[in-house]
Amino acid sequence: MFNKLKAKLSGFKDKIGSKIDEKAVAIEPVEEVVESLEELESPVEVSPSPEEEVNSKTELPVEETKPVPEEENKNNKKFGFAQKAKALVFEREFILDEDDLEEPLWDLEMALLESDIALSVSEAIVSSVKGQLVGTRRRIGSNTGNIVEDALKNAIYDVMSANVFDLDEFVKNAEKPVHIVFIGINGTGKTTSIAKLSKRFKDQGMSVVVAAGDTFRAGAIDQLAIHANKIGVKIIKHQEQGDPAAVIYDAMQHAKAHDVDVVLSDTAGRMHTNINLMEQLKKVCRVAPPDLIIFVDEAVAGNDAVERAAQFNDAVPISGSILTKTDADSKGGAAISIAYITGKPILFLGMGQGYDDLRKFDPQWFVDQLFAE
Repeated sequence: MFNKLKAKLSGFKDKIGSKIDEKAVAIEPVEEVVESLEELESPVEVSPSPEEEVNSKTELPVEETKPVPEEENKNNKKFGFAQKAKALVFEREFILDEDDLEEPLWDLEMALLESDIALSVSEAIVSSVKGQLVGTRRRIGSNTGNIVEDALKNAIYDVMSANVFDLDEFVKNAEKPVHIVFIGINGTGKTTSIAKLSKRFKDQGMSVVVAAGDTFRAGAIDQLAIHANKIGVKIIKHQEQGDPAAVIYDAMQHAKAHDVDVVLSDTAGRMHTNINLMEQLKKVCRVAPPDLIIFVDEAVAGNDAVERAAQFNDAVPISGSILTKTDADSKGGAAISIAYITGKPILFLGMGQGYDDLRKFDPQWFVDQLFAE
């Protein structure tokens, strides 16, 4: 997962790491530290007071003590000072200016664009990395690569965590029934995502009804009915080519009459440019107003998914997105870009074909996957 993007980020880390090593300087050389410490230990001549002179002339018995050889004492001091100062050799610091990063940052932006990350998102990430690395005095620990990796992680995390929404908590606390409408183009996994969420809510102890609002595509009603039967939830359906608004209205009336917690409404796949189907979708939202509208698309679609999400959001404001086939995505561009472009959160990632293969979106988990070995 995300192997191509991982490789590109690793290349950037290596390049900047080399530049940091070039610019790094030792904080303080050992020799200077030892010399300055030795100077502090040099004996200082002090004239005796008159009283001390008198006492010195008086012979008093003195207990014999074995003197420490001067050379040995001096060596011990040197050894102690050198040990304390030795660690400083391994501590370095650096300051990078804009010229140092101009070429690597350009390469990073190109790498992000090649990974299907939208232009505005790529620019935001590059700007953040630049702000973290340019002009500030930074101390190097054991590995220069860690400094660059932290800058990249922070930049990507900031982009992805701008909009976070907990669907489970929302449904749990909202007034029932909660109505959720699913939209998107054909073949991206809307029906399967509805089935996965149906099982998720059922496992949480909620009652669920699914509405077969895709009356346009042949076989869509039967497909949803098979999923509903396997999971054990009720389906409300009419005949093919029927009015989807009527189907979804009936599902809502059933839910209210039987104290059902959640209604999940399927709709026909459509492009945002299909005026008739978009008007039909707006009618559904008028007849049975949804609490949430979820856009579903494939992570592997990359920039196409990002563009479609933005266009659907303009036509019918979405509440969030589900990205399917994330486990097969080698780039990760759509997941990084969609929330930033639409201003709406990614809710779940589809990670397989099983009913439980739905992962709640977590920006920190996603960033960790990008940098996992």
